[in-house]
Amino acid sequence: MTNEVPRGNQFLFDAPNASVATYTEATKSRGNKIFFNAATTVLISAIVGAGIGAATSLTVLANLNHNSAPVVVNNTAAVNWVTGATATALPSVVTISVSGSGSAGSGSGIFLTSDGYILTNTHVVTLDGTSSTVAIEVQTSEGRIYKGRIIGTDPTNDLAVIKISGTGFAAASFADSAKLNVGDPVAAIGAPLGLESTVTTGIVSALNRTIQVANSAVPENGNGTGGLQFWTGTTGQAPINIDVIQTDAAINPGNSGGALVNQQGQVIGVNVAIATAGSSGSSGGQSGSIGVGFSIPSNVAHRIATELMKSGKASHALLGAMVSDATTSNSAAALSSGAKINSLTAGGAAEQAGLKKGDIVTAVDGLAVRSASDLTSAIRALPAGATTVLSVTRAGQSIEITVVLGDLATLK
Repeated sequence: MTNEVPRGNQFLFDAPNASVATYTEATKSRGNKIFFNAATTVLISAIVGAGIGAATSLTVLANLNHNSAPVVVNNTAAVNWVTGATATALPSVVTISVSGSGSAGSGSGIFLTSDGYILTNTHVVTLDGTSSTVAIEVQTSEGRIYKGRIIGTDPTNDLAVIKISGTGFAAASFADSAKLNVGDPVAAIGAPLGLESTVTTGIVSALNRTIQVANSAVPENGNGTGGLQFWTGTTGQAPINIDVIQTDAAINPGNSGGALVNQQGQVIGVNVAIATAGSSGSSGGQSGSIGVGFSIPSNVAHRIATELMKSGKASHALLGAMVSDATTSNSAAALSSGAKINSLTAGGAAEQAGLKKGDIVTAVDGLAVRSASDLTSAIRALPAGATTVLSVTRAGQSIEITVVLGDLATLK
């Protein structure tokens, strides 16, 4: 067994009339088109001082002279960091159209290299996990259209790499997502509702958030029900837990796979999902932004993208333990306070490191673990064979245990 215990119908948000927040992708159709929801987030460092106008104007002008992206500037003396970041990042963001098996979808992507490798979400290029054969078209910020092909997908973190033919594309610059702060201004670039080159702004609402969503992998028969939908515990593939950045930037269907950037226009996240208020089904809630969006941190996204470009596959760590939420009491209102180890895989990474049944994991490399889902997402974000330090409570005592993690692929 592994640390993949689901949290059932979790992620209920406190709200008037007991409305339920759902994580859903590809739930809203416009005609025969599906537009994928996504966390439209862009991280912006604080801007200090009165000299912002002149400095930003120079940056924008330089970027506009270098790139031909459709960033409209009518008054260079009045531009701000959003204009500058957009002028830098927009040429690296594309709109992706996918069709197959009688359906079609739209999402966004980010140029990884100048020769046409593009990062996006698995649920975008697999049509929400329902089609094994798709036709992909990519439109650049300049309006040029190319045929794309899938290089590799990683349903575990809902990331994928596709490629178009050509050279001279504007590869995005990736920043260190480990240096983000809650409250940092953000901007998101993508194609919400098919409106390409759209920019929205907000702040980083939370870091190291875990969301649980349905698996977007395509089953062998090519007829799945995956995609980023709120997991209800029904039959189908096991859900996935993703560690994300939360933002209040306006995010809407079509932003999936788009860029979350900082003040310099560097990518700090890949837009992946939004919360929708309403019933717990995949189509019962509002599909637009309610100020709760999510993005996969750039450090995780870039690591996985690099592996996908190299081999078509991505590796994921395995702890080798069955875990559940460690709660403060047995009451229904009990709060989760960590991940409790219920059993260990013989010879697995956890057992070899000295973890024991009953241990409660409270942190991974210093990042707080409040639930089984938190532990799962933190471990899955690491590559196979990685070394990590777990903070553990054992018999009331706090200890740290170094673990050399296993390989999730050994379970398949």
